[in-house]
Amino acid sequence: MKMLVLGGTVFLGRAVVRQALACGHDVVCVARGESGEPVEGARFVRVDRDDPGGLAAVAGEFDAVVDVARHPHHVRHAVAALAGRAGHYTFVSSGSAYADTATPHQVATSAPLLPPGYDADPRADAESYGRCKVACERLAAGGFGAGRTFVLRAGMIVGPEDPTGRFEYWVRRAARGGEVLAPGGPDDAVQLVDVRDLADWILAAAGAGLTGAFDGIGAPMTRREFHQALAEGAGVPQAPTWVTQEFLLERGVAPWSGQRSLPFWLPLPQYAGFMDRDVTASIAAGLRIRPLAETVRDTLGAIRDRSHIDTPNGLGIHEEAELLQEWLAG
Repeated sequence: MKMLVLGGTVFLGRAVVRQALACGHDVVCVARGESGEPVEGARFVRVDRDDPGGLAAVAGEFDAVVDVARHPHHVRHAVAALAGRAGHYTFVSSGSAYADTATPHQVATSAPLLPPGYDADPRADAESYGRCKVACERLAAGGFGAGRTFVLRAGMIVGPEDPTGRFEYWVRRAARGGEVLAPGGPDDAVQLVDVRDLADWILAAAGAGLTGAFDGIGAPMTRREFHQALAEGAGVPQAPTWVTQEFLLERGVAPWSGQRSLPFWLPLPQYAGFMDRDVTASIAAGLRIRPLAETVRDTLGAIRDRSHIDTPNGLGIHEEAELLQEWLAG
């Protein structure tokens, strides 16, 4: 296939480009080039997508286009420039597009979405980001045609080169072993996907002409299974100590991300559905998920190759120790 990747220099975009090249596809990568370097072997076109005419620099027709935009006007510009030149269009949306985060086992085709935010700022907050993604979905389907558009609502993406540091926190913590502060309960749901598995599915979907809306996330696992996979992948024994969300929130531990946080943890019941989605349709449509322990091993290997050791997310070593001490003291 001749492929165009709009935004192929960071994480998922890079994974799509890398794996497309490995499959022998002809790949053009379009980006500003400020967030990362293009993958060697792809043809790189430097474009500012804020410029309505920026994509005029991209010539030719494409069997498949992959777009990771979060700004609705970027999708408008893509439609104007490429609608007549793209055979299949994948828009990478987000699980943040959903309006109901509390109800478990929802499916992509029937779950309610946030109102579209055509003029919202996706950087303002999580809801604005989700509303922008909904707007992008509608612009894409309207411009490229529902019969050519694959909407992929990605969940928590993990693996090597993740710029957020959220999964990296847990991988680093697993490598230290010992007693680990685990938030919530062992039967709480956790849901994620390896970036390489998502990239593989995007390529397969383009080749098969898959259309419609799907969740890009693996099947939910329990938090107990999550920590078991961390221990297996790191090869270091560890013992989770389950600490209630009430205790953590009272002591200023933030959910999801940021300093003094516990990534992948969200308060219940208001977020009971955010990491417990029914992905039967995605699996049936070709999404394949590798064992989480493999992702842990590969992520740990990539971390060891880096010169820096700090992560912007999670608990510091002393913060975790103090919280565990207080919890165990009752």
